[in-house]
Amino acid sequence: MPTSPLTTILFDLDGTLLPMDQEVFTKYYFGLLARKLAPLGYEKDSLVAAIWKGTGAMVKNDGSKSNEEAFWNTFSGITRPDARDDMPVFEDFYRNDFQQAKASCGFNLEAKKTVDELKRMGFRVSLATNPIFPAIATESRIRWAGLEPDDFEAYTTYENSRFCKPNPKYFEEVCNSLGVTPTECLMVGNDMDEDTPAASLGMKVFILTDCLINKSGRDLGEFPHGGFSDLMDYVKSVINGSTAP
Repeated sequence: MPTSPLTTILFDLDGTLLPMDQEVFTKYYFGLLARKLAPLGYEKDSLVAAIWKGTGAMVKNDGSKSNEEAFWNTFSGITRPDARDDMPVFEDFYRNDFQQAKASCGFNLEAKKTVDELKRMGFRVSLATNPIFPAIATESRIRWAGLEPDDFEAYTTYENSRFCKPNPKYFEEVCNSLGVTPTECLMVGNDMDEDTPAASLGMKVFILTDCLINKSGRDLGEFPHGGFSDLMDYVKSVINGSTAP
């Protein structure tokens, strides 16, 4: 284990390890899902609206239930009371049809190289992707990035999480599950609004700028940032003590 105060690296997935334009991916994904569910009587526009409402319920989750429960409570309340009966169809969708959405994403060999190198250096590496997807979908997106689920000590999904980004309690929950303190972690993400709240807990934050999202127009200089090579330089500077821990 590294002797520096930094012991654990947390990676975001979408737009970080897996290059993507969020809007392009979402449009592609929703199109596939609507086509899958049409035979069950779901109309595309109302389906998409219900999914967004369910997602909003997960983002607002107060920790009293899993994100999975928060989603389905809201989704079934908007669509139909027995919507949970269609969960096997959703699961089949993520196992099969969803794989086509890979075409809307990019690929960067440096993602796996960086994860492998950090693990070789002795760091614990975990995936802190916003837990609004079921595990089966998260595992697929991990593979699209050229990695495997077991490359990570853990990964957050809507089944195992009770909070979402940008709620600082999400990052606290991740730390608690790993048995680490925020001050020994580095959060690597691409979203200035969703990933930087980790800093409020004392966590270090690095913004990967390849697929930067900065909707609020914040000053990028607030945090160390750049590509994968810059990330490695930053980590090494922390180890060497040339960067404030």
